[in-house]
Amino acid sequence: MDNKDNQATTTRRNFIKAAAVAGAGIMILPRCTLGGKGFVPPSDKINIALVGAGGISMHHLNEVFKYDDVQIISIADPAEYWDNKKNNQQESGRRPRKKLIESHYAQKTPNYKITEYEDFRVMLEKDPAIDAVICCSPDNTHAYISILSMRAGKHVYCQKPLTHNIWEARKVREVARETGLATQMGNQLHALDTIRQTVEYLRSGVIGTVHDAYSWVGATRYWKGISGYPTEKMKVPRGFNWDVWLGPTSFRPYHSAYTPFTWRDFWDFGNGALGDFGCHDMDAATWAFGLDSPESVQVFPAGNRGSSEMTPYGEIGHYYFGGNDKRSPIKLTWFSGGLLPEHPAALPRDVKLKSRGAMFIGNKGLILTNGGASGAPEIFPESLRESFTPPPESLPRSKGHHREWFDAIKGGEMPLSNFEYASKLTEITLLGVLSLRLGGERILWDKENMKAIGLPEADQIIQEPVRQGWEMG
Repeated sequence: MDNKDNQATTTRRNFIKAAAVAGAGIMILPRCTLGGKGFVPPSDKINIALVGAGGISMHHLNEVFKYDDVQIISIADPAEYWDNKKNNQQESGRRPRKKLIESHYAQKTPNYKITEYEDFRVMLEKDPAIDAVICCSPDNTHAYISILSMRAGKHVYCQKPLTHNIWEARKVREVARETGLATQMGNQLHALDTIRQTVEYLRSGVIGTVHDAYSWVGATRYWKGISGYPTEKMKVPRGFNWDVWLGPTSFRPYHSAYTPFTWRDFWDFGNGALGDFGCHDMDAATWAFGLDSPESVQVFPAGNRGSSEMTPYGEIGHYYFGGNDKRSPIKLTWFSGGLLPEHPAALPRDVKLKSRGAMFIGNKGLILTNGGASGAPEIFPESLRESFTPPPESLPRSKGHHREWFDAIKGGEMPLSNFEYASKLTEITLLGVLSLRLGGERILWDKENMKAIGLPEADQIIQEPVRQGWEMG
């Protein structure tokens, strides 16, 4: 649609939203009254705003571009442009992404234009036509962007981990419940047939009572030569709003070591390999067994041990989940940085563990997804596999991770990785991060009071301080 059509659609939507209008005895009601909070009629296009124009934004754009009933109408990012050639990465920032978006839609709609902002808060104020927001900013701003967007009546898709700290995870869940909007976390593997098959196999009891689960990734730190926050002064690049990029995080001077994507190495902004991959690779265990808060967690740094400022090169950690009336106790072990589990006796010696995977051990055998949590489940020993009849599909097969969210915006079922589920998976992940940031301390978790028992120093990590004007309460 051209600009006039855009204006017409906006005017119509604002008219519907503004008030109920009486006419000939008929009451015209807001969309939310007809189909739920922020409901978009099936005949309408979903208008999406992209918040964050870094590398991962390309994945989301490519997914949105697949569908004719969805369109990007606005983009917000503090950075106008990143070159990225020295890191063999594609150029990024709001200007390159804006150009790409407009070029894509111009193939069908000549002169298609989107709005552009460096501050997403201004975007929410000035673009009432936005129905939904995709958040793909750094971890430290996930919660703030998600909460403000939901409170503005926008459906939200947020990259993983859902938040940077545990308090934020619970706050995002609370606001999602209050608003009833369609939500989805960006753990895309959750939508694959293979992970749903793994969950079904585990629930079938084919390997008996599962007592141990393992997840591992080869990911490590980007920066190998520094041990803390840079101290030298550096000029903020032209066209980059450092203050907005920091968001609620305590102010510190700009340095190129943080941007555009190496922020994950620093605790202020990211959560290391565990924060990056935990919501992917611990998903199957969490989903299959209905895991909630563990009784205790202990995650140790490996290789270079990192510091109170930077993530380590690798990790090895243990989560202990107590049993209940539905399952026995389970120990979940996490590895990163190239570390792998021991080779179990039930696994043939010629089956080599790849750099990423998941494994579940029961009293009858084991299930392995080798090469990543998204891999097809393999049952061992072979005799157990040969006698196994796959159970009927008990989980719906996905139409696509983003499609689940789009359908929910139009009044369909909530996505399976909605913020209710995603916040719990994120909390499990971040409890491991909490232990790691405290140097490998054992966390005895008081779920009800959100406290690490006997570790008052954990409080400032469980709920990190925020800058004035960026509160989320």
